[in-house]
Amino acid sequence: MANIRDLKKDINFVLGDIIDAVDVWAAINAKEHTKDSEGIIDDAISTFDTLIAKVNDKKTENRRQYLRGVRAELEEKATTLVARINEL
Repeated sequence: MANIRDLKKDINFVLGDIIDAVDVWAAINAKEHTKDSEGIIDDAISTFDTLIAKVNDKKTENRRQYLRGVRAELEEKATTLVARINEL
């Protein structure tokens, strides 16, 4: 069970840090167009909801392999979101 708790914490911390980075960028660049930054925040929130729902899904056959896939998906989505932040 500790792995599930750690995975949930990782999801929360990683996506929370991404949202914080976008907020810092928006505060520094107040005159810039923030529609893109709002889109990144919306995508981070929807990713959070999706990943937490997947972690809470207990109807999988091979739970360990399934959670590894969720962790890999977190890394992939986080990398994509960070790349979008860098393009701002």
